[in-house]
This record gives sequence, C-alpha cells and structure tokens, in this order.
Amino acid sequence: MKQRVITAIVLGLFLIPAIFFGELPFIIIVYGLATIGLVELLQMRKIAPTSFPGLLSMVLLWMLLVPEKSFILFDVMTKSEATLMVVFILLGYTVLVKNKFTFDESGFLLLSSIYVGMGFYYLIPTREEGAHLLFFALFLIWATDTGAYLFGKMLGKRKLWPKISPKKTIEGSIGGIILACIVAAIFQMIEPVHSSMLIVILVAILVSVCGQIGDLVESAYKRHYSVKDSGKLLPGHGGVLDRFDSLIFIVPILHFIQFIS
Repeated sequence: MKQRVITAIVLGLFLIPAIFFGELPFIIIVYGLATIGLVELLQMRKIAPTSFPGLLSMVLLWMLLVPEKSFILFDVMTKSEATLMVVFILLGYTVLVKNKFTFDESGFLLLSSIYVGMGFYYLIPTREEGAHLLFFALFLIWATDTGAYLFGKMLGKRKLWPKISPKKTIEGSIGGIILACIVAAIFQMIEPVHSSMLIVILVAILVSVCGQIGDLVESAYKRHYSVKDSGKLLPGHGGVLDRFDSLIFIVPILHFIQFIS
C-alpha cells in the first residue's frame, strides 16, 4: 500500500500540473502514456514493438492521436482512410511473410491501436474544453475505485464477474456508483459542469458504470494473456493501462453524449 501511495503521488506531480497548464506539455504526456499503453498490449501478445507490424501499429496510434485540424495528411486522406491503409499493409504483410505474422495478430494490432489511440485522443479535446471537465472525469473514476474498494471490503459477498476479476463484488460496484454520485454532486456545487444537477448525477452513474466496464475490459485482456499486470512502470499499480483503463473508456463516451463538448 505504501508503494502504491508513493507512486500515485509521483504520478500526480506530473499529471495534475500538465492538466492545469494544458497545451503542449499535456499533449506530450498523453502521447507518452498512449505509446507505453500500446507497448504493454503488444508485449501481452508477445509482438515485438520494434518489429515491422509493431512499428506500423505505433504509427497508426500516433496518427489517431493527432487532432484532425492538425492532421498532416488531412489534405490527402482522413484518419479513417489512413487506418484502412494500415489494414491493407498489415494484410499484405501476412502474405509476404507466409503467415508467420497471422491474420489474428493483424486484428489484434488494429484493435489495440484504435482502443488505446482513440481512448487517449479524447483526453486532448476534453482538456481544450476546460481543465475542470477532465478533473470531473478523474474524480468520478477515483470515487468509483474508492467506493468499490471500501464497500466491497465491508459488504462484498456476491461476485461481480469471477471469471474475469475474482475480487470484484456486486456490492462494491454499487458502492462505487454511490460514491461517484456524491462526489459529482459536490463537484457540481463547487465547479459546475452542467446547468442541471440531475443531469450531473445521471452522467456520474453512466461514468461509474462505464468506468467499471473499462476496468473489466483490461482485466479480461490480462486474464486472456495470463499476465498479472499490463506492465511494471508504476510500482504498486502495474502498467499505464492498469491505471488509465477506466479513463480512456469513459472520456470518449462522455464526448459522444456531448456532455463535455
């Protein structure tokens, strides 16, 4: 626990000022975290990040992170077209190497690049709308994690999804939602994010539920590939994806419902 707290403090010393300042320092951190996150997924699948397919997935990740208004190929092709180009290259590569690199691996690389790339990408437009909006999302995730831990430890009896994450309980999940709603209400009173408190509470419920789904998605990845943590960069927490799995899952959803647009 001590190591976990120290790591969280050190991470906060880098992340919180970057969120406040925004612009280039924040973008650099987002690119760095996304790159590390993709490397963690590649290593789970035992695909070398320095291999041709690995490097190509990195290129796709970095293209997805670029705002469309600044996309260097925007006058030639859209991000969707660039992604399709990567699909063709990867499929062609499977033929050239006579299936030493497989169709399944191509699919894994594409899904991983889009999952990590688009998840982290939406941190940038969210920050551009205001630092308080990103902190709102972060506080709800932290509240959900804390509530799930406390309620699960005190009241947890029924397993939420034992085949994916044996320690999570239904009681803990509900506790996470409750604490997220309480934190959302307090945040709304201090730094309003919407004109309606009811909307804020409903969004808090959505964020808490989707954040827990994002956490389960990461747990499913790790269980499928038989690894304990996505990486070792953050002592006590694991890897980047272990720490940011909920955030990159819920920020795009918030953006889609235009709550923070």
